[in-house]
Order: sequence, then structure tokens, then C-alpha cells
Amino acid sequence: MKKMKTLVLFFVVLCVSFAQEPLTNDSVVKMVKAGLGEGLIVNMIQGQPGKYSLTPDDLVKLKSDGVSDKVMGAMMAKNSGGSAAISNPTALPAVAAAVGEGDMPQNMDIGVYYKKGGNWVEMLPEVVNWKTGGVLKSMATVGVVKGDVNGHIEGVGSKNDAVTPVDVVIYAPEGVAISEYQLIHLHVEKNSREFRTVTGGVMHVSGGATRDVVPFDGKKVASRTFKISVAHLAAGEYGFLPPGAVGASNGSSIGKLYTFHVVE
Repeated sequence: MKKMKTLVLFFVVLCVSFAQEPLTNDSVVKMVKAGLGEGLIVNMIQGQPGKYSLTPDDLVKLKSDGVSDKVMGAMMAKNSGGSAAISNPTALPAVAAAVGEGDMPQNMDIGVYYKKGGNWVEMLPEVVNWKTGGVLKSMATVGVVKGDVNGHIEGVGSKNDAVTPVDVVIYAPEGVAISEYQLIHLHVEKNSREFRTVTGGVMHVSGGATRDVVPFDGKKVASRTFKISVAHLAAGEYGFLPPGAVGASNGSSIGKLYTFHVVE
């Protein structure tokens, strides 16, 4: 009992301390090493301002410090594209009317949202380990892999369950078109999910590099806001790959994918 009270007191002290300034990578690592639960850390990341550094090297360091994929996914969702929220809340009713829904995700950060049980739910991303494939292994000067890449995600299934038709709203970074996103079909292996795709604007490839890309149509309903409805998806694992999700370092890297599981 005494140990439990001490842990609760320590958690309260951490909350007060972190409330004074945005959470950072060091804040998250400190909470992990203090033994706080994954759910508590995710809730703090979602509920408080955060300023995270999430380069491939930073993600590798976070992983080595014991930060889970779920916590890193919450950090990515909060920090993706600068975590810029909609600056004009009065625009949300217009977005709802354009989409044709009575409700919409409120106070959206840049990211992906899907309809579940009549409510809009944030689709948290998962960490992807990338390796270049066999079509083109050269890298652009900005460190983005150009060509055929193979994605690997730990775990056999996403925690985001959806039923067809899958209704999705994407709030994109400034200057990004919906055509820059890819809908990917994932293949379940023993303890992971894998897929293959093409990045970096390569137009002519061979060898089935686009075999896992699922075509979809996205409708722009407001500034940086796109509505997608995919009617025909077989049961299985899928994910939305945002542009710029593949950074390179020595031929391999870590990125993110907004994943979901279509139930039968």
C-alpha cells in the first residue's frame, strides 16, 4: 500500500511538472523508466501539448529506451506535420455539411480519422520498419528512399477495427494532396504484418512493387480535409501511408502507417 501511494504521488508530481511546459522525448522516456503504464502515458501525450523529435534516429533511440510502439504512435499522431490543429474552429460545421455527416472529428490534428459505431475515432499510427527492395535502392539528397520498399510492422493485427464501407477523414499537412497518400493491404506473417510499395515519385517500376496498393478516391470537402469511403475491402489488415513516411539511413529506416483491421 505504501509503495502504491508513493507511485501515485510520483505520478501527480510528474503531471504538475510536465504541465508547465510541452512534453518532449525526454519526458516520455522519464515516464517509461518510472514504470508508468502505457495507457497513462498515451493519455498524457494526447491530452497535453507536446514537442517531439521523431527522426528515424530519434525513433531508434526511443525504442532502445523502452518506449513502446503504441506510445511512439501517439507521439507521431500528436506531432505529425507539426500537430497543427485547425486554426478556425468555426469552419467545422461547414466541413460537416460538405461531408454529408451530422458530426465530424472535432479539433482535428493532422492525421487520419475513421467512423466507428457512429462516432469519429482517431486512427493512431503504428511504427513501420522499412528496407529497400530490389527495384531501385538509390536515395535522394534529402534522405528519402526512392523506389521499391518493404514495410514490416510488429504484431499480427491493428487495434483499429472497421467494417465496410470504411469511412475515413484525412486532415493533411499544408500543401499535401490526397493523391499523395496510399492505401496499403498488409500481409499477416507469424508475428507481424508486411507489405511492399513504391515511394519517392518513381513512375516506372516492375516486379510487383505496387501489388499491395489499393486504389481509392478521396473527395476534398474543405481546406486540407478529405473524405474517403471504401466500399469493397475484404476482411484483413490495411493502412494509410502518408507522404514522407519513409526516411532513409543506411538503406533502412523507421516510419509510420495509419493501420486498421476490416472485420468480416
